[in-house]
Amino acid sequence: MAGETVNLVGEVMRFIDITPKTAFSMAGLGFLGGMLSGFIGSGGAFIMTPGMMALGVPGIVAVSSNLAHKFGKAMVGARKHSKMGNVDIRLGICMVIFLLLGVNIAVFLNKYIFDSMGKAGSNLYISLVFVVLLSYLAIFILRDIFKPSQKHGSIQREGVAKRLTKINIPPMIYFRVANVRVSLWFVALIGLATGWLAGTVGVGGFIGVPAMIYILGVPTMVAAGTELFLAIFSGASGAFQYALNGFVDIRLVLLLYLGSLLGLYIGANATKMVSELQIKLVMAVVIGMSAISRAFAIPKYLVDLHMANLSEGVTMFLDIAAAITLYGGAIIGVIMIVRYIVRFKQGKRVDNQYLRRSEHQERDSA
Repeated sequence: MAGETVNLVGEVMRFIDITPKTAFSMAGLGFLGGMLSGFIGSGGAFIMTPGMMALGVPGIVAVSSNLAHKFGKAMVGARKHSKMGNVDIRLGICMVIFLLLGVNIAVFLNKYIFDSMGKAGSNLYISLVFVVLLSYLAIFILRDIFKPSQKHGSIQREGVAKRLTKINIPPMIYFRVANVRVSLWFVALIGLATGWLAGTVGVGGFIGVPAMIYILGVPTMVAAGTELFLAIFSGASGAFQYALNGFVDIRLVLLLYLGSLLGLYIGANATKMVSELQIKLVMAVVIGMSAISRAFAIPKYLVDLHMANLSEGVTMFLDIAAAITLYGGAIIGVIMIVRYIVRFKQGKRVDNQYLRRSEHQERDSA
């Protein structure tokens, strides 16, 4: 069995040749993921992991390489958000222990499935997790966006968050930056789920951020910044464990870094120029398109596992549809961010012109 495992790992490490075209695609993928990561507050792997899989990278290698890439990128993003006062260190520290436990569980399950079912089984498992969770999240966020109380981008601590803050299960902890007081057990559950998702699909932010917002009642900006703080630990732990089994490809990590650091800087700065409603809109679009993309990819894995029978033409069509949906969603998200930035700059310029005109009129009248 040990020999078979070594052979499987060796097979994985020969998964893809780095051609100039592939290198450019990886760097571009890193830029898209980095920009969305800085803006939304997640690690961006809900774009980068499927994107790498679409380029032929096995899911488990895409996940592990993303975790290694996420570690350094999260440090940059967390530092940026910390300067803006968007990181609740106390909340992050309380979540870290449970986060690391979740990562350990995920790595064990991912490796077990890969060893027993091979590349196709691992890809199927990762894709199913993506589809179920991303679909639920996209629907949940869209419902919240179109509530009458959210039309102007205000966030009201209602529903689940309001009820949970009233449940007094010791120990109760007050988090000053987030301005919430909740039971440690709710924080622990979110930390565990975030860690499991980080180890399974490469990022837990698309659960961690909404969970902190809608379950704990944490402000959107603080949730985004605190999640990047947590991503430092989940990325380091997950990457180390996967690397011990030979699943981290340092070439992919460096190419992702090449594009993501610039994108991350732009995305993090953009959060100062947008409303919470606009952040949610980008989250809903990108997450929803990613879910649809992975759904298109599932039939191919079923065929590879001899669980379904489809013609080669149908399989190829679904592969193309998966790639178009994924990259289309990411590009739409980036365009939305750029549009919000441009609109903010234009509005600020108009305000400055109005102020200067008013000052001139006051001096003239004097």
